[in-house]
Amino acid sequence: MSSSPIISSALHSIELQAAAIGGLAAFTGESFEKTVQAIAKAKGRLVVSGIGKSAIVAQKIVATMNSTGTPALFMHAADAIHGDLGMVQPEDIVMVISKSGNSPEIKVLAPLIKNFGNLLIGMVGNMDSYLAKHSDMVINTTVTQEACPNNLAPTTSTTAQMVMGDAMAICLMETRGFDSAHFARYHPGGTLGKKLYLRVGDMVGPHERPSVRSGATIKEAIVEITRKRLGAVAILDEEEKVQGIITDGDVRRMLEKYDSFAQLTANDIMSINPKTIEADALAVNALQLMRAHNINQLVALSEGRYFGILHLQDLVREGII
Repeated sequence: MSSSPIISSALHSIELQAAAIGGLAAFTGESFEKTVQAIAKAKGRLVVSGIGKSAIVAQKIVATMNSTGTPALFMHAADAIHGDLGMVQPEDIVMVISKSGNSPEIKVLAPLIKNFGNLLIGMVGNMDSYLAKHSDMVINTTVTQEACPNNLAPTTSTTAQMVMGDAMAICLMETRGFDSAHFARYHPGGTLGKKLYLRVGDMVGPHERPSVRSGATIKEAIVEITRKRLGAVAILDEEEKVQGIITDGDVRRMLEKYDSFAQLTANDIMSINPKTIEADALAVNALQLMRAHNINQLVALSEGRYFGILHLQDLVREGII
């Protein structure tokens, strides 16, 4: 590995911050547990405040909390003492983030919150600070050294704040029983949301349903494949139950095997027991099934009857892949 000053500096920074994160384990004791329990039981929201770099961390923590089932909002400490305190409701819990815990704005804000009767949590890197001593509960984010060579710019300290915020969010998720179904509700957009809520029936439903009856001619099957443009056709009995499937690949193999197919029926070349999936199954499960069997189509069923054909391109189009 290169021993250039830049690489050496980067590695030193990473090592310092990694060591600081490891040191947080010593601070996740009874106070941390009581803080998480208080937030989980709160009837109001978690209001997170800070100033400077800590304010930016506070915004990230708020975003994480909201997306994982804990209602939260951000309040800048400087704006709070100039009117924004009006956003704090009686049943809210307020968490103030600060490395020093002695910033002028923090010293003004903390007693105001206590006077309102709200529970005050201090996430602080100085346990002898004003904020630590005046908070109802404390999350300790003390670090021994910033990654900054002058030990001034908030680097390791903000990393510690971020990690503790994430740890709180994860604990709250587990405490509340927040699962993938809840996650999907808060993340309906984009690929992530689709993986969590999009179902096979949502994609197959708008399609035509390529099918022929058992005993249909090869020509009828090929015409149906061509017309419906899904690369396959299902062979159905009188009760709409699937007897087999013919894909483009089956047609090519037939042409290689037979000089004439005038006397053949769809049943002669169909693949019996095709891979199927329920229409209400998640689309991401369909993708896993296709990959496991190296196939491009799945037969979708609803209550045991033919529902349609899901093609790999449907998953590509929806961004599941």
